[in-house]
Amino acid sequence: QVQLEESGGDLVQPGGSLRLSCAASGFTFNWNVMSWYRQAPGKERELVADIGPVGTPITHYADSVKGRFTISRNDAKNTVDLQMNSLKFEDTAVYYCHRPISGSWGQGTQVTVSW
Repeated sequence: QVQLEESGGDLVQPGGSLRLSCAASGFTFNWNVMSWYRQAPGKERELVADIGPVGTPITHYADSVKGRFTISRNDAKNTVDLQMNSLKFEDTAVYYCHRPISGSWGQGTQVTVSW
């Protein structure tokens, strides 16, 4: 059974940083593309970043987060992280971990950027 569990969401001031982590289980993690999505209130869920499987860890980012966010994976720990720097008000959203091949989602973690 695929399980994805996000952690690390918090309230942070503009310009601050957060690191989200997704712990995965129930599948061969290092063979899989993994993604982070986010959904802001009243908006559709959008892709933030993804990373390829072991051997081809190519990354892609939404234009809105390029240069500020970094996705990484630890195949020994079955985790995929999202380092978020220079956070902006518009980064406020629930962030979800996603395994595209099975359509699996975590429960989400709230990131709020505010004074």
